[in-house]
Amino acid sequence: MSTALRRTIFLVLLLIAWEAGFRIFGWGWKFPSVTQTLQAFYDGYVHGELLQATIASMIRLIVSFVISTVVGTTLGFLFARYRLLDDTIGFVVVALQTIPSIAWLPFAIIWFGLNETSVIFITALGATWTMALSSRTGIKNIPPIYLRAAQTMGTGNGFKLFIQVMIPAAFPYLINGLRTGWAFAWRALVAGELIAKGVGLGQLLQDGRNLGDTPLMLCIVIMIAVLGTLSDHFCFKRLEDKVLERYGLAGSKS
Repeated sequence: MSTALRRTIFLVLLLIAWEAGFRIFGWGWKFPSVTQTLQAFYDGYVHGELLQATIASMIRLIVSFVISTVVGTTLGFLFARYRLLDDTIGFVVVALQTIPSIAWLPFAIIWFGLNETSVIFITALGATWTMALSSRTGIKNIPPIYLRAAQTMGTGNGFKLFIQVMIPAAFPYLINGLRTGWAFAWRALVAGELIAKGVGLGQLLQDGRNLGDTPLMLCIVIMIAVLGTLSDHFCFKRLEDKVLERYGLAGSKS
């Protein structure tokens, strides 16, 4: 039995159990049924609210994720190459990673106001520290013989060495950082949108809470889970497979 078939059967059984639990135990006031949740999906897309919120959230997420990837990877490279930075700023980054990014929202509101910039700021923070530590670990674990061989062949010690040797060699760690950072960015984004003004899945979730609309709330939660799963499978996993195969590192894939 293939993995896809097993997953499909499991999801079907899960939906049946969910609907049966709703009808047998009377969860109506606590938790919506499958049909109620599907109706919330349908209503949300028919009226355009769900699609508009999804697009707005994805734009914020992608912008924030690009920022955090560039900043985090650069910091990780600097920490791996310069002991002084690793012992000072790197030590602080380890501490910052333990702080939930939503804790910075009050500061973001004071600095930027209750607007788009605040949400992007805390969303970027959600992934930056993870990317920094993952890239630092990946670069530090590159076998020295790779670097010496590249330098012997004329790569040098600068940007060319970083792009052609370090990034591919550290990629198993980098892709893990990307995946984890993407999940952290999602959490920070939704948390920020719950408070900040504007259109987004987090704000729609807040609207559902204010109205006591549990089908809408669950609809948003499922939407976030589906988007996260699809992006991981069709983006990060495929990127990992292609890059590892291209650079002959498929054997190091975990």
